[in-house]
Amino acid sequence: MGSEKYDVDINKIKRMSLSELEALSQNIRDRIIDAVSKNGGHLASNLGMVEPTVVLHKVFNSPEDTFIFDVSHQCYAHKIITGRSEAMDTLRKYNGISGFMNKNESEHDILNEGHSGSSISAALGIAEANRIKKNDSYVVAVVGDGALTNGMIYEALNNCSNKKLNLVILINDNEMSISRNVGGLHNYFSTIRTSKKYFRFKRRLEMVLDRIPLIGKHLAGLCKMFKDLFKRLFVKNNWFENIGLVYLGPVDGNNIEKLTAVLEEAKTKQRVTIVHMTTKKGKGYKFAEEHPEIYHGVAPFDKNEGVKISKKENFSSYMGKELCRFAEEDSSICAITAAMCDGTGLTEFANRFPERYFDVGIAEEHAITFAGGLSASGMKPFVALYSTFAQRAYDQLFHDVCIQNLPLVLALDRSGIVPGDGVTHQGIFDYSIFSTLPNVTIFSPESYSELSLAMKESFAGDNVSIIRYPRGSENIPAEAQNDFESFDNSHYSATRNASDADVLIVTYGRITQQAYSAAQKLKKDISVGVLKLNKICPINIDAYMPFFRNKKLIYFVEEGIKNGGVSEKIVAQMRCESISAKIHINALDDYLPHGELDDLLVHCGLDSNSIAEEIISVLKN
Repeated sequence: MGSEKYDVDINKIKRMSLSELEALSQNIRDRIIDAVSKNGGHLASNLGMVEPTVVLHKVFNSPEDTFIFDVSHQCYAHKIITGRSEAMDTLRKYNGISGFMNKNESEHDILNEGHSGSSISAALGIAEANRIKKNDSYVVAVVGDGALTNGMIYEALNNCSNKKLNLVILINDNEMSISRNVGGLHNYFSTIRTSKKYFRFKRRLEMVLDRIPLIGKHLAGLCKMFKDLFKRLFVKNNWFENIGLVYLGPVDGNNIEKLTAVLEEAKTKQRVTIVHMTTKKGKGYKFAEEHPEIYHGVAPFDKNEGVKISKKENFSSYMGKELCRFAEEDSSICAITAAMCDGTGLTEFANRFPERYFDVGIAEEHAITFAGGLSASGMKPFVALYSTFAQRAYDQLFHDVCIQNLPLVLALDRSGIVPGDGVTHQGIFDYSIFSTLPNVTIFSPESYSELSLAMKESFAGDNVSIIRYPRGSENIPAEAQNDFESFDNSHYSATRNASDADVLIVTYGRITQQAYSAAQKLKKDISVGVLKLNKICPINIDAYMPFFRNKKLIYFVEEGIKNGGVSEKIVAQMRCESISAKIHINALDDYLPHGELDDLLVHCGLDSNSIAEEIISVLKN
C-alpha cells in the first residue's frame, strides 16, 4: 500500500467539513498503524490523539502558533499533517524520522522532546517571550494525564496563575479522572458548557450587555456573579480554577465538533486556559483498545493479528525474577519504580509482594528521596528506573541518600545505547553523572549471572549501589564464555591471553562482545587480549596493573560518554604509573540519534569492524 493514500494538505484542514475531517482522521489512523506495525513505536497513545491533533491544526496556525507535546511520543498525527506522511516509512530508523518531536525535522517542531513534565514550563517560557515581543501567537501544551504525577508540572502551573497569556494547556485524560465527578448535574452542565451554542450565546449576551449605556458593564458583572454562585451550588470547583486558571471541559477529545468549539472558546480567553479532554487510548484499532498497556510501545508486528507477547528472557525480566528470589529470603527488600512497572521487569514483584511494591508515578525525584526514607527506617529499597530518566534524580541521590550514608540499590535499565527512541532516551550519561558521588559503587554486568552477583553484593552492602544494564537480552557466544577467566569475585575478567598480548582492549558491559569479536578478527596478525570490568566504580587500578605491563597499545572501548567516563578515570590513575604503551580511548563524545542498535554501533565506531580497523591504524601511527 503506497503512502500516497495518506497524503495530507495542512492548508486545507481549516476549510474541511466535519465529515471530511472525520475521513481525514481515519486516513491518519491507518497511516499510523501501518508505520508502527512495520517499524515499531508508540501506538495506543497516538491513536487516541488523532482527532485532537486534527482539531489543533484546524483551530490554530502552526508553526506561527506553537505546539508542545509532553514527552511527545503521541505526535505521529502531527508529523503526518505537517508534511512527513511519506517519511513515516522511516519512523525510528537510522537517518529516518524520530518517534518524538524533533526540531531538526520540521519548523513545526520547536523542541526535541522526550521526557515527561517539561511541556508547560517550556510553553510558558515561549508564551512570555511572545508577550515581550508583542507577538499574539498562541502556544498549546498537550499534556497526558500521566504527566500530572510529575512535580515539575505543578511548579509550572503555579507560575501560570492569573497570567494574561495566549497559552492553552490541553490535558489528555485517557486513563484517570482529573476532577471528581459529582453526579448527573455535573455531567449535564459539562455538556452544556462545552457546546458551540453555549459559547455563542455567552459571547452575544456579553456584547449586548456591554452596549447598554451606564449600566451594561454592571449587568454583565451581576450575571457573572449569579452564574458563579449557581455553579458553586451544583458543581464543585476544581483545582485548576482554584489556582487562578480558566478551566474548560471535560470534553470528548475524539469528537471533532465538540473539541473544536472548546478550543475556539479557549482562544477568546486571553489568559492561561486549561482544556480538559478525554480520549480513548488505542482508538480505532481493536487490539489496542482492548489492551492499551500492551500497545504503548511495540516492536514491529502483523497489524492483522496484533502484537504477540514475547516470552524471551531479557535483562529487565531476569532482574525482576532475581529480585523476587532475594525478596523471598529478605522481607526488608522493597521495590520502587516511576510508572514503569512492566518496562523495568517489576510486574511479578508487584503481584507477589504488593505491600512492598511502590509505583510513584512519573516522579523520579520523589522515588529516590522516598526510597531514602525507607532505607533510613531499616528497609532495603531497590529503585528501578530507565537510565535516561534517572538523570533527573541526581540531586536527591546526592542530598537525600548519599550524604545521609543510606544504603540503596538503583537499577538503571536501558543503559548504554538504546535503539529506536533516539536522542532523549539514550542511556550513555549515567556513569559520568553518578560516579562523581563519593562512596557509590557501580556495576555494569554483561551477563545474567553477573547481574545476579551484582544484586547480591549490592543488597549486602552499606552504601549506594548502582547496577546498569542494557535493553535486550544477553548475547555471549560459548567461545567467548570459555575464553574469559574471572577475578576478584567477578569484579573483572580477562581473556586467557590478556597478560601476554601485545594489545589490550579494556571495556565493560554489552560492548565486550564487539571488543572480543574485534580481537578475534585481528588474532592472525596481532595478539589482542580483552580485559572486561564488571565493577566500574570505584576503579581498582592496582588489580589491573599486571595486564597493563609490556603492552604496545591499551585500547579503551566504552558504550558511554567519554567525558568523565570509565576510560578517563582509569587513564588518569595510569598517569601515576610507568606505563609505556600507547593509549587510545574509543568512547562517545556527542548525543546519539535514533536507529537500530547495529546502525548506531557503526555510527559510533563501536562495532567490531571499526574497532579492529582503528587498532590497526593506531598501531601504525
